[in-house]
Amino acid sequence: MKNSALKNQPARSPAGPVPGEYPIDTGTATLERDPYNPDGWILHVNGVPSSHVDMADPSRLDFEYMRWIAALLRERFPAQEAGRLRALHLGGGACSMARWVHAAYPEARQVVVELDGRLSELVREWFDLPRAPLLRLRVGEAREVLQSLTDATRDVVIRDVFAGDRTPAPLTTLEFTGHVRRVLDSGGLYVVNCGDTPSLAGARAEAATIAAVFRHVAIVADPPMLKGRRYGNVIIAGSDAEIPAGPGMLRELLGGAVPAQHWDDAQVRAFARDAEPARDPRPATP
Repeated sequence: MKNSALKNQPARSPAGPVPGEYPIDTGTATLERDPYNPDGWILHVNGVPSSHVDMADPSRLDFEYMRWIAALLRERFPAQEAGRLRALHLGGGACSMARWVHAAYPEARQVVVELDGRLSELVREWFDLPRAPLLRLRVGEAREVLQSLTDATRDVVIRDVFAGDRTPAPLTTLEFTGHVRRVLDSGGLYVVNCGDTPSLAGARAEAATIAAVFRHVAIVADPPMLKGRRYGNVIIAGSDAEIPAGPGMLRELLGGAVPAQHWDDAQVRAFARDAEPARDPRPATP
């Protein structure tokens, strides 16, 4: 079916969210109401749940893995000490995480990199996003944009990029992660959302890669995932400064619908011990 013939597609995209199917540059975006929350909206990209937005409360994150990322950020950057946090989001979706950062750190300066230009336009029309310079939407491929950035200009980089159910391989390598470290300022934090199968091969490789670049690493995920019992999300963090995990954060991770556990540097390195860091393919020889 051609995009122009999509069912339920509104004739135009008015300001504010309207449920329906919308053609975007990479396929189809479907916006639907949250049946359990009158202020909630769910965005699907090419049939895959991508984001949840609460229009009335940007601090509410319905996706568990986003709550885990938020917990890491709050612990590493206490609001009273963070000042003007500089955040780079690789992967935009509905900008749920960027809306949360703005609510938690009102003076933060954020850039969201989204490959799909039309999706970025729709998200701006649908949702109440902060305006530049507080939040800039930049259309482009995540690695190309990252490589163009100046050294030591970000405090946090969050990678949440998927093509289907996998992160594109060029965003998982030592070389890519080296660019992240270059762009982060001293003590900056890199956080990735790794989707994986029960084999955990992808998570081990990602952990090995991040551990090879940064002095400190951590993981947050739910116990069944870490025991290889299901497909799901593993949050991996890297930094050249220690990644704190105080009692309050650990209690917070145990709450919610999906309790999670935190692995410290030693546990992550043991988990990744037998995995090889991912590398860019070698150029073909003539």
